[in-house]
Amino acid sequence: MAVETKIVLDANILIRAVLGKKVRNTIQKFANSTQFFTPEVCFADARKYLPALFEKRNLPADEALAVLECLTSLIAAVDANLYEIYEVEAKQRIAVRDIDDWPIVAVSLMLDCPIWTEDADFFGTGVATWTSDRIHLYLSKGE
Repeated sequence: MAVETKIVLDANILIRAVLGKKVRNTIQKFANSTQFFTPEVCFADARKYLPALFEKRNLPADEALAVLECLTSLIAAVDANLYEIYEVEAKQRIAVRDIDDWPIVAVSLMLDCPIWTEDADFFGTGVATWTSDRIHLYLSKGE
């Protein structure tokens, strides 16, 4: 029987899932054996930054937002009310890097699972991190 794997996604992974196929395909491939989570603020960040990124590429921004919306069926957005009890500890762990990333650390602490990110700010926070070039090693353990 497959083990249900959990992982928290950083906003940069959501953006990569929209901009390219590799990350999106990985999420889709492992959706049956993995629970993907992200703080709702990461979806908000992606919605904020994707239109400008698409406009730079002369692509319609509404397409980016449509792809992001499709991802919401595979990635659970975690409400701040659920992880706010971890705020102090999360801020202590990430403060020397980028304190604005505390919700991602908080969700990771709440769910006791690693973070998928390309952001080195999470390294040294005491939470396991995985990058896109190695994520398949973690995700395949649930198959």
